[in-house]
Parts: sequence; structure tokens; C-alpha cells
Amino acid sequence: MQLGAEHREVSVSTPAPAYRETVRSLARAQKSAKGGQAYSVYVNRRLGRFAAAAAHLAALTPNTVTVVSAMFSFAGVAVIALVGGWGAAAAAPLLAFGYALDAADGQLARLRGGGSLAGEWLDHMIDSVKITAVDLAVLVHVYRFTDLGRSWMLVPLGFTIVAVALFFAQLLNEQLRRQRDVATRAANLGPVSPLLLFVKLPHDYGVLCWTFLLVGAPLAMMRVYTFLFAFNIAYLAMALRKWFREMRALDAAVRP
Repeated sequence: MQLGAEHREVSVSTPAPAYRETVRSLARAQKSAKGGQAYSVYVNRRLGRFAAAAAHLAALTPNTVTVVSAMFSFAGVAVIALVGGWGAAAAAPLLAFGYALDAADGQLARLRGGGSLAGEWLDHMIDSVKITAVDLAVLVHVYRFTDLGRSWMLVPLGFTIVAVALFFAQLLNEQLRRQRDVATRAANLGPVSPLLLFVKLPHDYGVLCWTFLLVGAPLAMMRVYTFLFAFNIAYLAMALRKWFREMRALDAAVRP
């Protein structure tokens, strides 16, 4: 799951050019695809570029874009929790647009000359609430609007735990690497494999967003949702083993 924007990256600030030139400038300054998933890399970042260019020409700040992103995301969460039947499918585009704006705020920060600690803090705080709220909204929806067995409610509960663990581990890894003056793993790895980006699609938050198009068919949606949950359990297990070995290697590197 690739949640949050890179507010810390800095580039030279230039006067606002025409919209197309702004989009091209953002395309030339994209982050590496390493560590990402296909939807986030090929779709969401592109949508984020378009939104960031429009926000730049409208003189919006990255923090404003972050707040607007949160508004769309939490509107989608509310739809899942409060609306039954096919009407709840409106949550999918709301969540997806909120995710696109989540990619836009960091790109806008780079375009304006760099982000801020306050912006990064705001972005991560909203993400931390969002990743739990989506799964808990699924729990509420299953309870209120479906006749599925109670055992299905264990899936969003478990998904919440997995999502929080992944999000926390990624932030913790970054902080511990900073203590050792080590760049992120994505910056040190070789060329990214497009095949790997597609293999990791079930870990992509964008895929989860569009899963809610199936919400009018509860059993079908929950089967897909459960598959995503199972994939993320396996992803977390492999990632934790890899990250723990990385931390042990960093410890060994500083021992006399």
C-alpha cells in the first residue's frame, strides 16, 4: 500500500508557465517507480500531475491540496458507511480522486521549490486516519446493509491491522535510515521491473478504491476485498522479514 506524498524533495522554483508546460515540468521531475505499484505509478501519478499543474496555476498551496484530498477521501468513507446498495458505489470515484490529489500535493510542493515539515506532518496524519477509516467503513457497511454472515466482518478488522502495520513500518524504516544517514531503499536499487509493479497491484491503494464499484453486489465485493486482504498479509510478512534484516545490517555497519 503506497500512501503519502514526498514533501521533502526540493527543486528550483520557477514562475508559473502555461498548463501544458507545467505538466511537462512535473513529468520530468517524477519520483522513482521503485517500491511502487502499477496503478499508483502509471495512473495516479499522471492524474496527480494534472491536478498539481491546475493547482499551481490557481496559486493553491500544497497544504490546501492536501486538505481537499482529505475532503474527497472522507466523503468516500462516509458513503461506504452510510449508503446501502449500488448508491455506495459513488465511494469509488471519491476515494480515487482523493488519492490523485494525495499525489498532487507533493508534486506541487516540488514545483513551488520544496515542501515543509508541517506539510509532511499534515499529509501523514491524514493518511493515518484514512487507511483505518476505509476498512472500518467496510465493517459498518457489511453490518448495516448486507445479509452476509458475521464472519465477513473479521476481514475489514484484520485489514485495518495490516494496513496500520504497513504504514507504521514504512514511516519507522524511513526514520531509522535517517539516523544512519542512509537513503531510502528505492533510491539505491537498480532499474524497476514493470512486471513487478503489476504483480504488486493488489497492494495498491488505488485498486482498493475502485473495488467499491462492486459494493452493490456485497458477496462479490467482499470476495475481492478478502483477496486483497490475503495478498497484503503475505506482502506484510515478506516485507517485515526483509526490513528486519535491513535494520540488522545497518546495526552491523556501525559496530566497531
